[in-house]
Amino acid sequence: MSTPSHDHHRRFHRVHDHLTAAYGDGWFGAKAEAFARYFGTPLFLAAQTVIVLIWVAVNVAGLTAFDPYPFILLNLAFSLQAAYAAPMILLAQTRQADRDKAHADADAQHREDLARAAARRQDEAAGQATLLLDLVRQNTTLTEAVKSLSERIQDLTVEMHHRTCPDAAKP
Repeated sequence: MSTPSHDHHRRFHRVHDHLTAAYGDGWFGAKAEAFARYFGTPLFLAAQTVIVLIWVAVNVAGLTAFDPYPFILLNLAFSLQAAYAAPMILLAQTRQADRDKAHADADAQHREDLARAAARRQDEAAGQATLLLDLVRQNTTLTEAVKSLSERIQDLTVEMHHRTCPDAAKP
């Protein structure tokens, strides 16, 4: 497992790491899934078409007689291919469904975590707004007190000036 800094994006997927596919996560499941996925590629379809055309042409032209018309061996090959392809395709679908479910669960967990974080940030912002409002109220109270004290100092200064300097002109 990578260090947390390298796979931080997988933090919600790690809880699903213990899950295994219906046929296991071993080499057989992986190879069967890869093979089943190959069945649906244009390369496979083109290659299969070319092989069938060559098979039919060689047997119809009489170049060889290993599978003359009605091509029983070719039908057997297709039946064998279908017998293995269907379970492999189902295996691939099952493994993909397991992965999709694990990703969906991890995504849901991620969305829930984001919602909790957003709610926590909103609560913190509301708390800070309340604190700021309280600080503004305290500042207003202190400003009013400073104004009142400044006015009182001004009055006392004027009164002291009149008492100490009675000859001074009165304003």
